[in-house]
Amino acid sequence: MHFNFLGETLRILVIENEPKVARVLVKGLEADQFAVDHATNGEEGMYLASEVDYDAIILDWDLPKLDGLSLLKKLRREKIEVPALMLTARAAVSDRVCGLEAGADDYLIKPFAFEELLARVHALLRRPPELQDKLSVDDLELDRVRHTVVRAGRMISLTQREYALLEYLMRNAGRAVTRTMVVEHVWNLGFEGLTNIVDVYINYLRAKVDRGFRKQLIHTARGIGYMLANQESMGPSLGEPVMAQGNSHAA
Repeated sequence: MHFNFLGETLRILVIENEPKVARVLVKGLEADQFAVDHATNGEEGMYLASEVDYDAIILDWDLPKLDGLSLLKKLRREKIEVPALMLTARAAVSDRVCGLEAGADDYLIKPFAFEELLARVHALLRRPPELQDKLSVDDLELDRVRHTVVRAGRMISLTQREYALLEYLMRNAGRAVTRTMVVEHVWNLGFEGLTNIVDVYINYLRAKVDRGFRKQLIHTARGIGYMLANQESMGPSLGEPVMAQGNSHAA
């Protein structure tokens, strides 16, 4: 099964009035373990898209009752930002530009190979972590909208710099980052002289994020730098936490 970052089955809305095309789409997507809803006209599609939290929409341009272009524009006006793939026989460059400007995230021309459509759907669903409203690793959650951090239901108070460091580690969860990478992204400076400050701030984070919890999420990657990951995903290059010297809380 395909799941979103909340652990729910990925659900796709297909808005297509051609019965043969609709059968291919629904059957193929369900075979790939998606949950699929099907609307046969634009008005029905608009209603479903407004009422259900879909992970992606596939829609034709030439739909009865409400055309796909108008539907997309209406969705975007109502701040419904679900990824949308327009599937249509309209092949002119001007049509493709019009569809993308109306709010489509991708545009595929009929006739099409289902394998290509499926690959495009998977690409749409790979939402970059930096665009997610919430980042989570194990029982740690960072809300980028509310600017809050919670672990196992407990609110964690961080300084602005600690928050920026944690967000960077969570955006790279499961991947080791060097001290230089952290300095460049969190302090916006590109020289080695400040890399020791990373060790200091890692200690601050460990005291707030890991201390008192059974699982340690912030790890030292031997010879590389640091990694934020749950223990199950730790690789052989990870070592025990290394406490850095220094206690000045630099900004």
